[in-house]
Amino acid sequence: MNRPLRIFLSCQQSVQSHAVPAYSFWADYFRGALAEAGHTLIEAPDCDWAAGLLPAEQLARDGWAERTWTTAVEFIRREHARCPIDFFLGYLFPQQVLPSAVTAIRELGIPCVNFFCDNVREFRRVPVAYHGFDLHWVPEHKAMPLYARDQLPCLLAPMACWVPPAQRAPVDLENLPVTFVGTRDEQREHLFAEAIALGLHVDLRGPGWESASTVPAPPPTRAKNPLTLLQRQLAFARQHGVVAFARKHLRSFFPPSPLSFDFAPHARPSQFGDAYWTTLRSSTVCLGVNRYPSHRFPLARPDTYSRLRDIEAPMIGACYLTEWTEGLDLLYDLGIEIETYRDVTELVEKSKGLVNDAPRRARLRAAGQRRALAEHTIPRTLAAIALRLGCSR
Repeated sequence: MNRPLRIFLSCQQSVQSHAVPAYSFWADYFRGALAEAGHTLIEAPDCDWAAGLLPAEQLARDGWAERTWTTAVEFIRREHARCPIDFFLGYLFPQQVLPSAVTAIRELGIPCVNFFCDNVREFRRVPVAYHGFDLHWVPEHKAMPLYARDQLPCLLAPMACWVPPAQRAPVDLENLPVTFVGTRDEQREHLFAEAIALGLHVDLRGPGWESASTVPAPPPTRAKNPLTLLQRQLAFARQHGVVAFARKHLRSFFPPSPLSFDFAPHARPSQFGDAYWTTLRSSTVCLGVNRYPSHRFPLARPDTYSRLRDIEAPMIGACYLTEWTEGLDLLYDLGIEIETYRDVTELVEKSKGLVNDAPRRARLRAAGQRRALAEHTIPRTLAAIALRLGCSR
């Protein structure tokens, strides 16, 4: 790329805190990466994008969309007239997109790009709301056929991750054991219960591990009338399919027995900010889990896709052991830059092998970090986007 870019960012920024899953770090990653690369980041100061993630019953969706996008389009119009914007970059869920506003931005001569990182988990087909974008940044290899089916332009590129420079130094001391950082869910608790029973010594950091049962999902907002309830059920069936719909309702009538396993001896406090990075880097082995709970798949045969940790951990120089999934071999030389497991037996065996092999841990740390910092950065992906859009010269 021959010049710095001017990029408008819509990435879950908010003007107040919202009770939705963690979102603020995404904007921080983009801000840090663009500043380090010398690009100009443009944000509309009065737009609360994260509010669009609130349940519809807590937010007048149409009113939020109209206010937010009107403010954003007018701000973009003024900024673009003052100094041209190269492209609009969003991290937007379908319910946050106002297609007419995307069209208005494109009519200004500004291409629109959307990054979304849970396609495999959330969609069986690309939502119609996404069809108006010029380009889609897709981090999951498994999701590429979804976009190809609708002939939507897409770029397969790594998860958007930026690590503060201070956290990139080589690790001097491994003072933590094998460690997993992440919220407890049904798939993770079954995996780690079996692994611990097979002899894995592991620290589990994140919400729910210290409690007696899985962290419950937020209770669904009760429908105000039968029509609303019916619409909600039909929307779930359209999004996830009839099989998932049937599994969901069978479980509501015949809930599975709770897992009787005490994770408390393995639970450690959650870490945030710099302590989060330090935990990943200082662990003897940093674990990744790529399976996820879904009514579309049986509990015993979960689906997987590459997650953000697959970029974060190698980028900071962790000794990383993660669950194999499609596309990981496009990111890393497996066994040389990161290590993978395909089942719980391999998880335990490879964890123990790495714990007992300090030279190999050091090699994995160095090789994985070199690869991630050289090829999997946000600026590298932005350069590829600019080339695709024809704004790199």
